[in-house]
Amino acid sequence: MTAQQPVVEMRSITKRFLNVAANKGVSFRLYPGEICALLGENGAGKTTLMNILFGYYACDEGEVFIKGEQVDLTCPKDAICRGVGMIHQHFALVPSQSVLENVIIGTDTGKGLFLDLKAAKEKLRQIQRRFRLQLDPEAKIWTLSVGEQQKVEILKALYRDVDILIMDEPTAVLSPGETEDLFRTLESLVQEGRSIVFISHKLHEVMSISDRIMVLRAGEVVAEKKTKETTLRELANLMVGRELLERLDKKTLQQGEPVLEIENLHALNDKKLPVLKNIGLCVRRNEVLGLAGVSGNGQRELAEILFGIREATQGTVKINGRRLRLGSPMSAIRLGMGRIPEDRIETGLLMDLTVEENLILENHVSPGFQRRGLLDFKKIRRFSEDLIRAYDIKTAGPQAEAKSLSGGNLQKVMLARELAGKPAVLVASQPTRGLDVGATEYVHQRILEERERGAAVLLISEDLDEIFALSDRIAVLYEGEVMGEALVEEASREQIGLWMSGVRKE
Repeated sequence: MTAQQPVVEMRSITKRFLNVAANKGVSFRLYPGEICALLGENGAGKTTLMNILFGYYACDEGEVFIKGEQVDLTCPKDAICRGVGMIHQHFALVPSQSVLENVIIGTDTGKGLFLDLKAAKEKLRQIQRRFRLQLDPEAKIWTLSVGEQQKVEILKALYRDVDILIMDEPTAVLSPGETEDLFRTLESLVQEGRSIVFISHKLHEVMSISDRIMVLRAGEVVAEKKTKETTLRELANLMVGRELLERLDKKTLQQGEPVLEIENLHALNDKKLPVLKNIGLCVRRNEVLGLAGVSGNGQRELAEILFGIREATQGTVKINGRRLRLGSPMSAIRLGMGRIPEDRIETGLLMDLTVEENLILENHVSPGFQRRGLLDFKKIRRFSEDLIRAYDIKTAGPQAEAKSLSGGNLQKVMLARELAGKPAVLVASQPTRGLDVGATEYVHQRILEERERGAAVLLISEDLDEIFALSDRIAVLYEGEVMGEALVEEASREQIGLWMSGVRKE
């Protein structure tokens, strides 16, 4: 492979944002017919480097070569014309438009001023058959699952004849089955000679799909390995620059009285169809109840009901015996619920506000932050600085905008805010989604500290490793129903997997 000419060569790339260097003299090569994985913690510079290759950013120093020719990429269109496509973690699709309409947006499909939809549809169908990406071209995007929407993004790239494909955290929101489908698609692309850059935090996936791995830390290359010549442990330590814990220190605790009680809960989804049916769960003091399940089986809706941002059609929720007023976020907060939503950007934080402002959200009316009816900015500043130190939040300061922080540091801001009040109940929904191994370890330790403090923790996660590592009991949600519960020491992965597939124990 190394004897071949690289299809991409980036030499000594440096990129700065104000006084912060996101990339420092990074050199990168991609060869024909290979999958090269980029690994690194949040903020390591992986996406920045690939955004330079895709024409989103211009590098401050360095050179970019595509297929042996030095190029000056001023915008994504320049990159696409050179055969480079990029699929971001958050898809760029128009929900109200069809698959076909989304695929051809921005292309020169047509005759003169008119679109030739018949020819476009035929070209799309040929690509679908060739790469086994079966979707109805007329289906509206909003009706598709996340995995199907990702297929639309891949079809968009293939329709534009790209042979270099960058995928940024492609499995972050996919179920295990959707991930397997994606990997089959990537393998078929590589077999045809296309080259893929695979940005991911999931080391098991990187080891199974890539040929070569490059590790970035603090904007610099720290290692480059052939996949078959490295290990998960080595990669994890290279990413964070230190030895990670072999296993979490989960102390044996005596579970106390019930704190969170959910009884006979029913709800509808956004399409007004039943999504939760007769949910009954109980979480006790000093306990983590792990709620497992494949994405789309009602986990998001359950979390939203508990957070107070979705109505239930029937049922009750109690915290320490007091009934939660469903549909009221303030009721959840007043009764002592800490809330970690699955999408920190959309529902957890306000990205245009400062770190300081996000840290006092929900608590800005607290007497501790007021003086004579007005906000006491000195107290707020001290409070924010204390949390930034305690949670090791990497930021320019309390006044930095939230959108300037990496994903891991955004999660720390949310944890700091929610745990500062010592909640009786912590509901953590997908708390480590999209985080690197170092940030994941940090979040796990904080969750276990809450358990030791006496909180009742409901952990909603699609990551079975996470569920087994943190939970005292495991319950499984399938098509809106609780399929079964088991103590973690009595639960087998086989049984949990059967419940996740809808098979009850006989």
